[in-house]
Amino acid sequence: MSDQRKLFGTDGVRGVANIPPMTTEMAMQLGRAAAHIFKNGNKRHRLVIGKDTRLSGYMLENALVAGICSMGVDVLQVGPLPTPGIAFITSSMRADAGVVISASHNPYQDNGIKFFSRDGFKLPDELELKLEQLVLSSEIDEMRPIADEVGKAFRIDDAVGRYVVFLKNTFPKDLDLQGLKIVLDCANGAAYRVAPAVLQELGAEVVPLGVSPNGTNINAGCGSTYPEVISAAVREHGADLGIALDGDADRVIFVDENGDEVDGDHIMAICASAMIDEGRLQHNTVVATVMSNMGLEIAMKKMGGHLLRTAVGDRYVVEAMRQGGYSLGGEQSGHMIFLDDNTTGDGVLSALQVLAIVQRSGRKLSDLAGVMTSLPQVLVNVRVREKCDLREHAEISKVISAVEQDLGDTGRVLIRYSGTEPLLRVMLEGQDQGRIEQQANDIADAVRQYLGE
Repeated sequence: MSDQRKLFGTDGVRGVANIPPMTTEMAMQLGRAAAHIFKNGNKRHRLVIGKDTRLSGYMLENALVAGICSMGVDVLQVGPLPTPGIAFITSSMRADAGVVISASHNPYQDNGIKFFSRDGFKLPDELELKLEQLVLSSEIDEMRPIADEVGKAFRIDDAVGRYVVFLKNTFPKDLDLQGLKIVLDCANGAAYRVAPAVLQELGAEVVPLGVSPNGTNINAGCGSTYPEVISAAVREHGADLGIALDGDADRVIFVDENGDEVDGDHIMAICASAMIDEGRLQHNTVVATVMSNMGLEIAMKKMGGHLLRTAVGDRYVVEAMRQGGYSLGGEQSGHMIFLDDNTTGDGVLSALQVLAIVQRSGRKLSDLAGVMTSLPQVLVNVRVREKCDLREHAEISKVISAVEQDLGDTGRVLIRYSGTEPLLRVMLEGQDQGRIEQQANDIADAVRQYLGE
């Protein structure tokens, strides 16, 4: 079997809804393939299906249900629920797998399908490739159970309540959120019921935004990709802080009491510092991707810890965490994984971890965020005609080496190809904004000369 992916990207299958590959036909085939793969014995098998609030979720959900049931597997439908909530329900109900219909922070016309195994973790690459093989071949076309062997579909009406209780149980029992005024932006997405309920039940005064989904307004000028919205609202309402989730609520971004953004890197630094003090950070290590700011690395060293970097994608962060026995990891974009509490990135759970630190310390979020200082960062995208090994071009390598030598240990160069577009991304970090901008452009110019379209 080839290891070249045709359907799955870094986070499931994704595209414009009703256009290949994100069609009802493909959803049904994915459902059939998943049902076939996750059967592991003679018992009655069950798959959980949840979604965000996109209009296209209805058609894709029904197609998935049809495909799964046609293979003799039952379906548990939980409706709109955050991606991490679906991972939790899958594990909690001892289902054989979970399916999420969501395109995360993308606009409403997009949608996606991703899978969790029975233990609540995302599928490894080899299992996704097996799914692709089954979808793109005719291997299971003739497998058609009949009579009472056809699957059934059930609605799990209390899934939201179960997940709310789970989240509240991750918050320290000796603390509450009394006295905190929080602006909360749910991006008109999957957490529009869960997140306000959790914060209010723990005692916070909540100013809710993005809690009126209509199928087309998910992520539309709201949520974690528009932190300026909660920034303005925090200042307007005199709130203590703001919390912004994305469409499927697996990521979170904060703003402090002044309306200044606190991104995923700063959140990891805040949490790592507290966890080291409490002896809870396994191996005193945080796992992050190559995109995390070098300032996080510097902060970890100052607090006696270590930063381990992975490829881009929260699935690779989780994989490294499981292999090394680490408890905290994440991405600059706001995906945070607290592996002692959940199996995947969880925006509301991550927010609760930070709020617990705020309440226990009695400090403002702006003060806590001072544990890390971000280095200036520059990103230049270059369109290329081919994605080849840059080491094969001596002229480009020479420019890159000169920049790396100049930066030394005060900065870094990260160059990688886009996974979805003919782009080379040139990212530099360093002490001097103007200097790294010039150096990034020097590298970009060399790439354009030899590889540009």
